[in-house]
Amino acid sequence: MNTLSNTKSKTIMFKKVKNKMTTVLRLFTATFCLLSSCWSAQAQDVASLDELLAKLAQGNIAQSEQNKAREAEFSAKKSQQDQYLADATKQRDQAIVLSNQLETHFQNNEIVLGNKTDALNKRMGELKELFGVLQQVAGDTRSKFQTSVISAQIPDRGVFLDDLAQSMGSTSKLASIEEIERLWFELQREMTESGKVTTFNREVVLANGDKQNAEITRVGGFNLAANGKYLEYIDETGSVAELIRQPSSRYLNSAQQLTSTHGQLVPFALDPTGGSILNLLVQAPDIVERIEQGGTVGYIILIIGAIGLLIAIERFISLFLIGSKVNRQLKADKPSKDNPLGRVMLVQSENSTLDTETLELKLSESILREVPILSKKLTIIKIISVVAPLIGLLGTVTGMIVTFQAITLFGTGDPKLMAGGISQALVTTVLGLVVAIPMVFISTMLNTRSRGIINILQQESAGIIAERAEQGA
Repeated sequence: MNTLSNTKSKTIMFKKVKNKMTTVLRLFTATFCLLSSCWSAQAQDVASLDELLAKLAQGNIAQSEQNKAREAEFSAKKSQQDQYLADATKQRDQAIVLSNQLETHFQNNEIVLGNKTDALNKRMGELKELFGVLQQVAGDTRSKFQTSVISAQIPDRGVFLDDLAQSMGSTSKLASIEEIERLWFELQREMTESGKVTTFNREVVLANGDKQNAEITRVGGFNLAANGKYLEYIDETGSVAELIRQPSSRYLNSAQQLTSTHGQLVPFALDPTGGSILNLLVQAPDIVERIEQGGTVGYIILIIGAIGLLIAIERFISLFLIGSKVNRQLKADKPSKDNPLGRVMLVQSENSTLDTETLELKLSESILREVPILSKKLTIIKIISVVAPLIGLLGTVTGMIVTFQAITLFGTGDPKLMAGGISQALVTTVLGLVVAIPMVFISTMLNTRSRGIINILQQESAGIIAERAEQGA
């Protein structure tokens, strides 16, 4: 400590002497520059070397007089410099003495503080460990109250816990019996209220930013609900607000049943994690949002699927009506022109005089005319069932291109930058399969029904030919 004080004092003294010497050097330099400029001016004004020599002699005499004046000034200030040095030495000695006194006082204080700390520890004994646990419990309880929905009904519980934890952690103050009982009471009240379903009134911030007083139903320490919607408790502001985005309808239905009934048992979807699962459900996109993630390609697939569905409905209705008429024609004695079978049977009555081979050709011709009517637009449905997954594959490739471009520009640090391309890549594939799989089944069913009617026509035609051949024989 003494060595450090001496070093500091010498450093201060050296700086002062250095500053004085710097001032003297600057004064000497300025004087020399002034004289040099004067001599240069005189040399420019002379007309001969003799005149220049005379001027230089005069300048030497003037310079000698100035130097003598400066030497006299420096000699006069020598005593002042000695005084400065004496003052600096005195200040150094005083600082050394003060430093020694402070160091001795500091060592004495450390001894006294250590003795008092040992005495305090001996007096506290096992209570020191108890109060350490008490401080930890107070801090943990405060963290629990920050996220507990019970604080929406019982506010300002954390103020006491904060004061208790800070006072016990920053000083040697001991907790009183009243403070220990208050902590016990808060813990017991939290456990008791977590097993109750209660209602209370307070201000609620709506999703649009408006505020209104509403009746809130609290389900233990799990969820808050009001007006059939889920709420959240915000500890930073001490307010209760509606979730901007509510979960799916089946969870909202249980919340509506809970808030509309009083004292009755109703099914309710609660969140045992205190809001973590509910936040995940809220963030999950619904069907419309997933379709929007597919982008333009997804909408094209849906439009194609809708067109195929409309065609399939029209074909189902047409083939059902035609099949019904064909079945009635099978039971009727007279042919009718309102169904394919009736039109085929009319060929027999209109060409009764023809031979068997010619009649067979006529019947085949009539059946061929009915086939396009029965199989109309079925090829379009089949094409849609093939094209839909291909378009989905196109969206997948496009989405992956977008993803790789994002990786090239921004790297892989933020997954949200790649989420758009990956969503499009996956959603379009799903949409393509969702459209293609039903279209395959629909196409097969319509083809089966169409082929069934055509088979009936061919069977009846074969029966007519067989009957004519028997009559000819």
